Amino acid sequence: MNDTHNTQSNAQPDEKFFERADAHIALANGHVNQNTHPGYVSNSFMYAAARFNAWLSALGFESAEQMLAKKEELISYFVDQYKAMLEEHIHDYVQHFDTYMGKENPSGSA
Repeated sequence: MNDTHNTQSNAQPDEKFFERADAHIALANGHVNQNTHPGYVSNSFMYAAARFNAWLSALGFESAEQMLAKKEELISYFVDQYKAMLEEHIHDYVQHFDTYMGKENPSGSA
C-alpha cells in the first residue's frame, strides 16, 4: 500500500485520535434506544467503517486495476488492525467487567 492510505501498521495515533474515536462512539451510543438494539447500531457502525476504508484505500490508486491488484493486501491490513483493536478492548472488558458493566459491589467486598 502506498502512503496515501496512511495505514501503516506501526503508525502512532495522532493527537486527535481518541477525540475522534470518542465522537464516533458517542454518535453510535446516541442511536441506541428502546427501538434500536445495540447490535443494529454495531452493524451500521461496521458497515460505515468498511465503506469509509474502501474509499480511503481507493484514494491511493490511479485505476480500478491497480486497486484490484492490492485487494487482498488491503483487506488483510484492515482485518488485522480491527482484530488487534478488538482483542485489546475485549481483554480490557474482561479485566474490568464489573466496573464497566456497573456490577461492582457497593460494600467493597467481593
